Amino acid sequence: MAKSNGSAKNGGGYVVAVVGATGNVGREILQTLWSRNFPASKVIALASSRSIGAEVSYGEDDVLKVHDLETFDFKGVDIVLSSPGAKVSAVHSPRAAKAGAVVIDNTSHFRMDPDVPLVVPEVNPDAIARFRKKGIIANPNCSTIQMVTVLKPLHDAYKIKRVVVSTYQSTSGKGKAAMDELFNQTKGIYANQSPHETKSEFTKQIAFNVIPHIDIFLDDGATKEEWKMAVETTKILDPDIRVHANCARVGTFLGHAEYVNIETERPISEREAREMLKKAPGVAVVDHRSDEGYVTPAEVAGEDAVYVSRIRKDKTVPNGLSMWIVADNLRKGAALNAVQIAEALVKDYLSVAG
Repeated sequence: MAKSNGSAKNGGGYVVAVVGATGNVGREILQTLWSRNFPASKVIALASSRSIGAEVSYGEDDVLKVHDLETFDFKGVDIVLSSPGAKVSAVHSPRAAKAGAVVIDNTSHFRMDPDVPLVVPEVNPDAIARFRKKGIIANPNCSTIQMVTVLKPLHDAYKIKRVVVSTYQSTSGKGKAAMDELFNQTKGIYANQSPHETKSEFTKQIAFNVIPHIDIFLDDGATKEEWKMAVETTKILDPDIRVHANCARVGTFLGHAEYVNIETERPISEREAREMLKKAPGVAVVDHRSDEGYVTPAEVAGEDAVYVSRIRKDKTVPNGLSMWIVADNLRKGAALNAVQIAEALVKDYLSVAG
């Protein structure tokens, strides 16, 4: 591999900085920028001071040296793709925006700010225009992204009144340390080691287990992850939709799955809904009502699409539909969505300085 002092040429004219470049999402963002041939003249990898001098891959041939986020001057950077954690973004995303960059922030910090658009390009691309207020665009929660991508065409056709969603979220949603904990616990159990000896990222054993707890608990008994899904869906899709979320962490490495039940104002046909979803951007329908006629998290690694299976009537309400939704949470749930926002930015709102 060729080595580069924190930059890479890819044809085009935009200077792009990736914040949190050594994390799961940051690495996926770099790969996605390269694989989609994003028009970047320079790509800069940024992370905390403990990663200075580390190297991250950019495509097949380039290696980027990591620079210190704390001391980095964002002057001259056009677009920042940021995924370092909410507390870090709270400090550095406004700093980058003040220097003139447009920040696409993948943390939870700015999502519910009324002056920051919360965007899924297949769902509400027009919201991107509001980036000018603060220079920041928020990337939604991974579980919200895959759900609203599927709900959008159904809402347009049938007007969704209520959503009940139960998630089965992989350990990669919590980062590399969480994935390592699953690996070490699994290995340890087979060696007669107590899983509690390797427990630090999760409140309970994650290997061979399901934990109904993601993020902190709120006063009403919901977790913050469940709250996020509700408020983000209403901000992105429609403030009148009622959402009840149940979020669980499962002992898998990659891919989030959701069972989603919707209730609509207008009568909804499962056949028409299936045909509509087949034509929806970013959605793939695999629903054969037979053995192996559905998609699971193990099958979506590296895939861009949000997959829908098991579409059927929910007979407990007048106009109800149930479905199974699966996506790679590091791609469409994070990196791909952020890069798609950047693509829309350069297509419709930004121009190369010349």
